[in-house]
Amino acid sequence: MKKKTVVIVDDHLLFAQSLESLITNLEGYEVLAILKNGKELTQYYLHKRKKPELILLDVKMPVMDGIQTMQWLKENQPEQKVLALTMEDDEETIIKMLRAGARGYLLKDIHPENFEFAMKMVIEQGFYYSSKIETALKYTEKADAKITENLAEKLTDREWTFLKYACSELTYKNIAGEMNLSPKTIENYREAVFKKLQVKTRVGLVIYCMKNNLFKLD
Repeated sequence: MKKKTVVIVDDHLLFAQSLESLITNLEGYEVLAILKNGKELTQYYLHKRKKPELILLDVKMPVMDGIQTMQWLKENQPEQKVLALTMEDDEETIIKMLRAGARGYLLKDIHPENFEFAMKMVIEQGFYYSSKIETALKYTEKADAKITENLAEKLTDREWTFLKYACSELTYKNIAGEMNLSPKTIENYREAVFKKLQVKTRVGLVIYCMKNNLFKLD
């Protein structure tokens, strides 16, 4: 049976080696390399080593961190599937990683069984969201399709503008400035868009737009 190939990019050697041991003990998986940062990953590609099916990528690393690495991959290896595996769970970091092309976002305290499922989902279906991120999405796939189909009629022009800004790295305060509106008005737009799209958080909003290709997330 052909094994699914993985590269680990993490500067914490003890964690990376433990992760390698966990993965190699799973049926059907092989770790091709352990790398300490994004710079080492770029060298991995430059030496034309075997391209993995999945990269497990830490966010906070020296030399070249996870966000910088994702930006490099987006430019040079856009089809590469990446699963962020980190201790960083703030909304800003999650949005930056997802916008840069990460196919999923896991915290390092994830249960091994859930971790294996996450890798399988990213490799075979393209995306995985942890329970933390999934709680940002309460719609079903069936409802999701129905919402998207009628979205043009449901959102006003100003709500569309808000939606695009919300999927950027701007804070809500910055969005208010860009739209020449008060923070309170932006809050009202946020609640209205969340309700219409049936999402609970800004992360859920970004994921919704990504899954439905509403517009390009540069």
